[in-house]
Amino acid sequence: MRNAILMLCAGTLLTVAHLNAQTGAVTAPPTRNDGWTTAAPESAGLATDRLSDMQKAIAAGDFKKITSVVIARHGRLVYEGYFNGSTADALQDTRSATKTITSMLIGIALDQHLLPGVNARIVGFFPDKQPLKNPAPRKDAITVEDFLTMSSALECNDDNDFSQGNEEHMYLLADWVKFTLDLPLRVFPSWVKKPEESPYGRAFSYCTAGVATLGAVLEKASGASTPDFAHRKLFQPLGIEKAGWKYSPMGLAQTGGGLGLQSRDLLKLGQLYINDGVWNRKRLIQHSWIETSTHPHVRVDETTEYGYLWWLKSFGPAEKKFAAYLMSGNGGNKVAVFPELDMVAVITTNNYNMPGAHPLAEKLLSDYIVASAAK
Repeated sequence: MRNAILMLCAGTLLTVAHLNAQTGAVTAPPTRNDGWTTAAPESAGLATDRLSDMQKAIAAGDFKKITSVVIARHGRLVYEGYFNGSTADALQDTRSATKTITSMLIGIALDQHLLPGVNARIVGFFPDKQPLKNPAPRKDAITVEDFLTMSSALECNDDNDFSQGNEEHMYLLADWVKFTLDLPLRVFPSWVKKPEESPYGRAFSYCTAGVATLGAVLEKASGASTPDFAHRKLFQPLGIEKAGWKYSPMGLAQTGGGLGLQSRDLLKLGQLYINDGVWNRKRLIQHSWIETSTHPHVRVDETTEYGYLWWLKSFGPAEKKFAAYLMSGNGGNKVAVFPELDMVAVITTNNYNMPGAHPLAEKLLSDYIVASAAK
């Protein structure tokens, strides 16, 4: 009987959420015994009329395939909306947002002295993969930091279909680590800035294979599988009970993308950084790692920089923009942290491989979410 009542209540909450999305009504998120304190958005200084306009725009199809928007401010969950058939229980596939979780796990491993430092050489972890194809001193010198900053010496560029290191080539093979280590070195034509000519002394090249290899480094260093390490050191302390990992053909957890998490749990990961690495009075990530990983290490373009698997960008209305660091994945999936606003926002979508998906999510973030707080 008790289970039946709980199921009925859950169904009622989902029905209310659906009706709110259609009508634009904005209400306080429900309490779910998952570690979040909830409150009405206006109590956290958010403009409910702007959030109402956002819901109406999503319902009208102005922002297609949005599955959830969840917002925390001043440490409380103050907005929660699910759209296009999604629910609070759904594991959202945020694709490359997983990469930032890999950064968190590397930071924890460093704090526990499982890794000697970000300057640790990658090839040193894999004597079983050698000898390598395309050997060179530059390859031997590639470090953990090089993969954290998407600026290694390898010819690996997911944004170039012709790149030998493009992730689509990796997925066709069983051994993803061997694929990465065997890649040739990058060359820099005269019209491309060399690392020494670039801001921060690094040249950005988006490389999922490098982050997949960081997962293998983590497993070598910790002696545990990445899912087990993540559960014990990060997810369990945060009260994250469900995590849908994906794996390589050889059983390596895909740290480069595809981890499924509930939207409220994604929000916890951003809130952990707002909290300076502390959750329920327990420190999970060191302040020094949060500072280092969310500061720029490489320039992506004129409006975007990159930390340790965190994107760094500003959002908001034209008259006032706010700096953020983001987890970001294919389709426009975002977990955006705004220190100045003391706010975290999650946007999940199914706009995978759609041209313009990221600008669409960023417009939703700027014109509605940040605008609701920038009063």
